[in-house]
Amino acid sequence: MANMKQEEMDTLRELIKEVDTAMLTTVTEEGLVSRPMKTQEVEFDGDLWFFTKKETSKYEEIIHDQDVNVAYAGKSYVSVRGRAEIVEDLAKKKELWSKAYETIMQTSYDDPNVVLIKVKAEAAEYWDTGNFTKQIAFFYKRMTGQSAESTDGNETVELNN
Repeated sequence: MANMKQEEMDTLRELIKEVDTAMLTTVTEEGLVSRPMKTQEVEFDGDLWFFTKKETSKYEEIIHDQDVNVAYAGKSYVSVRGRAEIVEDLAKKKELWSKAYETIMQTSYDDPNVVLIKVKAEAAEYWDTGNFTKQIAFFYKRMTGQSAESTDGNETVELNN
């Protein structure tokens, strides 16, 4: 994420920080599947983090296909496309763990069945009617060389790795 401009990072952070639940979409043999996931309370830096357990279908799906999408619906709508990986780092689990997870998952962070899903954001799309519209249109134009005015009220920002 070193190439991602600070303004884009700040914009994404502002848009998703108030949203408690994200929808994570994974690829299965039957097609796409979405399910709600608790948003991780860390400052967005280009990676999104979620807790899950090894015996879940999403764990298996990410092992087989890393392409995912994460959607946030709040004051605005954000869709983040990226690549997911399973992270079993105990120190990272401890760092991101909170009492809320203890209640939701009925276990503790050091349970070997508890793993993290790390999503490396590759591109994000926004639908917003608030203060960010002009900024995002500006980012879109600057990053693609195209005018954002021909779009349907949404903007896409490519997040270069």
